Amino acid sequence: MWVSRLIAGEEKGVFAHLNECKRKALSEGKDLIDLSVGSPNRSPADFIVERLIEESRRPDSYRYPFVSAELKESIAAWYLERFGVELDPAEEVEVLWGTQEGIAHLPLAVMDFGDACLVPDPAYPIYLFAPKLVGARIHRYPLREENGFLPDLSSIPEEVLRQARVMIVNYPNNPLAVLAPRKLFEDLVELASRWRILVVHDAAYTELVFDGKRADSFLSVPGAKEVGVEFNSFSKTFNMAGMRIGFVVGNRQAVKAISQLKSNIDYGIFMPIQMAAMEALKNPKRDEFIASVRETYRRRRDVLVEGLSSYGWRVRKPEATMFVWAKVPEGFSSVEFSCFCLERAGVVVTPGNAFGEMGEGYVRMALVEEEERLLEASRRIGESLKALR
Repeated sequence: MWVSRLIAGEEKGVFAHLNECKRKALSEGKDLIDLSVGSPNRSPADFIVERLIEESRRPDSYRYPFVSAELKESIAAWYLERFGVELDPAEEVEVLWGTQEGIAHLPLAVMDFGDACLVPDPAYPIYLFAPKLVGARIHRYPLREENGFLPDLSSIPEEVLRQARVMIVNYPNNPLAVLAPRKLFEDLVELASRWRILVVHDAAYTELVFDGKRADSFLSVPGAKEVGVEFNSFSKTFNMAGMRIGFVVGNRQAVKAISQLKSNIDYGIFMPIQMAAMEALKNPKRDEFIASVRETYRRRRDVLVEGLSSYGWRVRKPEATMFVWAKVPEGFSSVEFSCFCLERAGVVVTPGNAFGEMGEGYVRMALVEEEERLLEASRRIGESLKALR
């Protein structure tokens, strides 16, 4: 009686279902290695935590917060230094309760009932749920392995492009763990300009890129600010996931719409968290810390992938992010293999079809445990597969 049609028709999220399975296994006394959720297991840098504690001692920190103009300026300065993108802090930057919150609220600010939204398949689940908040029509464009998990823009029907208001893009990609070439961003700007589509680029993993490669900002392409916004986050770059702070930058009309929406919903973010985020961007040890986070995930990637490969499960090494996207062994579906890993190996992985139809036949593993536990996870899965042969 008190449930909306939206929620009543929505299946329980995959992570909620996984949590139920995990609770059951834990209640049975199993030692689980949980690689299902991309939540960093290490703390932020000391200089971030110290600033958080310092600001938390200020009596005025417990008033209703506002969005710090200085934090917006720090974000703009970092984007200029890191990506060569010039931003007006007052008009082209907004601070969010994390990237997921911002993407969830975005359709309420820039879309109307019946608009079409282009969403990748596979995709992080919020990309699908958010447009439903305004009754948008969702068109899923496939990301296929044979195409490097990149979209074929020419395959999107003209009638869909004509009705589309928003196109969601995500590189480095979660769950696929691949980078996008600059050419894709250039093609997106051209497509969006022609069809008057707002490109929404989720760039939360730009700093977790391996093997000497480097991620571009979508906004670094000429003309991108006229047709797009980019979401970024402190969660993965600085191990600040629990603080819930991120930001959106880019097209000033879209950023203003999001800001106006948020002014009717919340009072801003706890000021000590905003000051800790500013410290993360401005501290002289920033780049050293980011490099250490990147190297941690690179080592973890190698341990897990090489460990699994030693048992005969050949897994592609990811170019970026904190995830491994792997084809399941022959004879399993995504869900079957996830259940096999949980029940037989005590390792929790996410079935690929949780991210869409194109994710069938894959699983996602998050690099959120220390190296010895990842090595143990690869041994458990490998030995369990070996027992089947």
